[in-house]
Amino acid sequence: MRKNKIPEIVESRNHFNKRGENLKSLTSRNKYQIPYFMTTNIQGAWTPYSTTISVEEHDVFKKAIGGIVGVHYSPLCVATQVVSGTNYRFFCNAKGVYPNALNEAAIVQIYKPLNGDAHITSITRV
Repeated sequence: MRKNKIPEIVESRNHFNKRGENLKSLTSRNKYQIPYFMTTNIQGAWTPYSTTISVEEHDVFKKAIGGIVGVHYSPLCVATQVVSGTNYRFFCNAKGVYPNALNEAAIVQIYKPLNGDAHITSITRV
């Protein structure tokens, strides 16, 4: 029987999370098991920002931002939060659509309910 060897995150040395808990103690007896909090999205928690924006996330962004005029938003990275639907936080480059407009950073927060269309909940200059 072939064993799938997962990268030795826990075995090679002691690793600690932000609370100072030893990751080795948070895993089961199987030394190759990755701790549960590193593999799943916990409902209500935000994921770290990722520069890899999926097609689905990009579609949500385009549909929600479609009615905005005067500013062009280009998403650079995204974080998500699973609730009764999904919250998205897009870190964007924002540029006015007029001559000599400056680039600015903005966070566009979008909510997509389980049934229905996505909508913008806030836009914050950073």
